[in-house]
Amino acid sequence: MGKNKEKTSAETVIQDVLGIKKKENVLIIANPETNLIAQELYTAVREADGNPSLIFQPAKTIFDNAELPVIGAIKSEPDIVLSISSNKLGKDSEGIKNPYKTEDGRSYDHIFDYLLDGKKSIRACWTPGLTEDMFRRTVNIDYKLLRERCEAICKKYENAVSVHVTSPGGTDVVVPVKGRKGLVDNGDFTQPGSGGNVPAGEVFISPVVGRGNQGLLHKKARADSEADINERGTNGTIVFDGSMTFSDGDALLKTPITVQVTDGFVSDISGGEEAARLRKDILWAEKESLAMELSRKLPKGQGAVYARNARNIGELGIGLNPSANVTGNMLEDEKAFRTCHFAIGENYDGDASALIHFDGIVREPTLVIKYADGSEFTLLDKGDLQL
Repeated sequence: MGKNKEKTSAETVIQDVLGIKKKENVLIIANPETNLIAQELYTAVREADGNPSLIFQPAKTIFDNAELPVIGAIKSEPDIVLSISSNKLGKDSEGIKNPYKTEDGRSYDHIFDYLLDGKKSIRACWTPGLTEDMFRRTVNIDYKLLRERCEAICKKYENAVSVHVTSPGGTDVVVPVKGRKGLVDNGDFTQPGSGGNVPAGEVFISPVVGRGNQGLLHKKARADSEADINERGTNGTIVFDGSMTFSDGDALLKTPITVQVTDGFVSDISGGEEAARLRKDILWAEKESLAMELSRKLPKGQGAVYARNARNIGELGIGLNPSANVTGNMLEDEKAFRTCHFAIGENYDGDASALIHFDGIVREPTLVIKYADGSEFTLLDKGDLQL
């Protein structure tokens, strides 16, 4: 950790996190708002004898498309891609209309995901919402310890059936994870096909996709209590009491948002103005998905799939970065110790595509992993990691 402190944050990212090699091609995609950080990374690549290219585009929201030259630059398949964005990289309009497919039949609606997860020809990091203050505070951490914790948590997820999450704020939800693997954002993006956030520091898992969401958002679907939990999907109550992602950015919550989840999908949302804001964004994503199919921006039949998954519970994550705090910026908030987060919308296992992925923070959670043999392991106890 001492060595990292002697380096700038940019040098740590390029040398330690991405493990740059001489003469590697590095594409840096930035917005005017992230210009200073992007320039520092560009210089760090040059000093490491790499070949950097820097391209700017306007800031993008979760609903915007990336500029076509940006998509074209990614298609050139550089060794490393850094998306240094003040919000999002932007969607790939061509990929949504005509998804990229791997030889084994996997489908991707963005060239970035296709090259990273499908072909595994690039490695990458992405920074939605990164600020200069966050960059200075949260990058130079003990990556060895972080990676050890990530590995230990992933082992605890092996052969797990479900995770029971509770919190002082009122969360009480059972998340099915049978057959799913723990995924890590551990700051080790040195191998082709690897990537994650800067700042790094979380383990996350995609819940099994449920069978629900046959009704409207304000109606609760009936759950069959005798059915297997992994067929039904996530069920229970999630109370977001930290921060939340919305279509126009992240925010600290003034009033908790209570989300009822039935058979894997959001069935009711209650709270104050922020709950109404979340409900509006989900309804927009549903309507826009269907409109995109009608305008042939989505393949036939995919509009209904995207609309359904706008209410999917797509992620359960655990924050592990000791320098991160809950600030109202989700890039940092979801890495903070003593928190977990859930996402509404698209998941990371590729079987729940959606236009949105809205993260929300739960403070001081207790996570109990349950296994097929009936045994249990308490991973977090009122926010305290139990490893």
